[in-house]
Amino acid sequence: MPRARIEDVHALALAMPHVTVHDPEKANPVYQVGGKSFIFFRNPRPDAFDPETGERYDDVIVFWVAEEQDKDALVLDESTPFFTTPHFNGHRSVLLRGSRIGELSYDELAEVVQDAWLSRASAARGRAWLASRGD
Repeated sequence: MPRARIEDVHALALAMPHVTVHDPEKANPVYQVGGKSFIFFRNPRPDAFDPETGERYDDVIVFWVAEEQDKDALVLDESTPFFTTPHFNGHRSVLLRGSRIGELSYDELAEVVQDAWLSRASAARGRAWLASRGD
């Protein structure tokens, strides 16, 4: 099974309907549907850092999730590379370091991207997309 790559995040996000990209030429694009972000690449921030060196992570990707339970399922499962920080308490999103994306299969990443899109798309767009897939 192919492993996920950073390039796959971009391709999968762009493949979703009604997506716009802010700052596509920069290293940290923001993917939106209906004006709502569903994936974005963060700048280094003080809340996400290497506990041994204190160096800020420069490769954090944020994915929205539909419910707090979805977040917990990803973050609390030690077999996944997803994490959160206190800054994101109460925020329906999970974080993933780009350097750990290869721990996911392409299919696992595709599911996370699609779920992120669905969590932010309008109900009508979500239903139309699911219907187009036969779901």
